[in-house]
Amino acid sequence: MVKQFLKRQKLIGRNRVTLHKWIRQYKAGGIEGLLQQKSSPGRPRTIPTWAEKALSKRLHEPQGFNGYQEIVEWLEQNLGVNSCYKTIHKLVYYRLESCPKVPRPKSSEQSQAKVEALKKTLQTT
Repeated sequence: MVKQFLKRQKLIGRNRVTLHKWIRQYKAGGIEGLLQQKSSPGRPRTIPTWAEKALSKRLHEPQGFNGYQEIVEWLEQNLGVNSCYKTIHKLVYYRLESCPKVPRPKSSEQSQAKVEALKKTLQTT
C-alpha cells in the first residue's frame, strides 16, 4: 500500500502531506470539499476598495494633488476614511503605481526648439 502511495505521489508530482490533506478533504466533504475556495486569513485593508477606486480616479484628473498629506486630508473630508501618511504613500506609490504631484506649468518664454534639442541630447547620452 505504501509503494502504491509513493507511485501516486510521484505521478501527481505533489508531496505526500498534500495528498493526505486532499484525501482528508475528500472524505470530509466529497468533491465539493476539494473544490471549495478558501479565503485567505489576514487583516482587512484600512482603505476600502470603493475608496481606493475613487482615489485612483481622482489621481488621474489633471489637477492632481500637491502631496500625500493632501490625499490624506481629501480622503478624510470627502470619503470619511481615516488613514495615516505611510498607508497612503504605500497605496498610491506601490499599489496604484501613481504619483500625486502634477507637472509644473511650462514657461511661455520657453523655446520649443531648445526643448527638442535637449530631449535629443538626453536620449543619446
